[in-house]
Formats: sequence, structure tokens, C-alpha cells
Amino acid sequence: MTTRALARMAMVTVFGYGWLLGGALGLGQASAQTATASFVNAQGEKIGTGVLTDDPAGVRIVLDLSKLPPGSHGFHVHAVGQCTPPEFTSAGGHFNPLVRKHGTKNPEGWHAGDLPNLVVGSDGTLKTEAVARDVTLGSSTSALSLFPPSRTALVIHANADDEKTDPAGNAGARIACGVITR
Repeated sequence: MTTRALARMAMVTVFGYGWLLGGALGLGQASAQTATASFVNAQGEKIGTGVLTDDPAGVRIVLDLSKLPPGSHGFHVHAVGQCTPPEFTSAGGHFNPLVRKHGTKNPEGWHAGDLPNLVVGSDGTLKTEAVARDVTLGSSTSALSLFPPSRTALVIHANADDEKTDPAGNAGARIACGVITR
């Protein structure tokens, strides 16, 4: 029996209305899973972080980055949790456990790792949020978990993703990468 279950039982036994207190204190609710990604650029310099949190729509990703080229950039979850500069090919292809085509505009579906383009400001900074649909931070036994045995990584590309061309939306070179960790 879990500590939360024992605490809830004690409240019910002692207070008689512990179910109300347990709900108000959040004892009966599962806490949201979180993860982080520390991004490096092609020179191996740390350029910021991403914080990932379970969200009803998938996984929410909050980015706080700098030293990026201004403009629009493709952004994806990649299938391997390795970020070896300068090309970041160690991160493998897009996270695609459902074996779909690339791009949110593709009528045949999209990779679970396909994310919206990022727009970096003229000063090279980026503070934004995105939601990765169809994925979870949960158990590594789920095909949609961002924690398979090889882990996963977040990758930023040099160009915007056209959101339809397989396999990577013509997004160009990989310019920044962050391994997703708990």
C-alpha cells in the first residue's frame, strides 16, 4: 500500500471526513511528471534549457534559449537521447513510434516528435512554449513515452519545417540539441 493511500486511510479513520481533506490536499491525485533538457549548440556551448511537463494535451515544453540565429526553425523530438556536436546526428531521426509520415499538414498523420516551428527573436533569444501531442513522460513501457531505453532528445534545425515533406520537413541542419532527462 502506498504512503498516500495510508495517509488517506488515516484521515478517514481519524477524521471521518478525510476523503474531503485528502482531495483538498491532493493526496488522491497523481503529480505531474516532469523532465528537463539542457541545450547545446554546434560549438558545444550551453545555450539554455527546456522544461517538460505532462499536460492533458500531451507534453508541454517550455523553452528558455539564447545564442540562436534569428528566424524560423524546425523543432522536433528525436529518437535517441544523444547530442554530439556539431551535427547532432547522434540524436537519430524523429521520434516516430507509430510509424507515420512527417508533418502536421501530412494527410497520412505525423511523427509523434513533430513540433511547431520556433521563431527566434533578432537578439537570438527564445522564450516560448509548445505542446508535443501524442507523447507522454510516463512509463518507458509505453510506445509513446519520451523515455524509451535509448531516451530522446529535442533538436532545433537551421530552417523552418514545411510541416509536410518526409522525413524532416526540409528543416536543414541540426543547430541545437538537448537530451531529455528526468
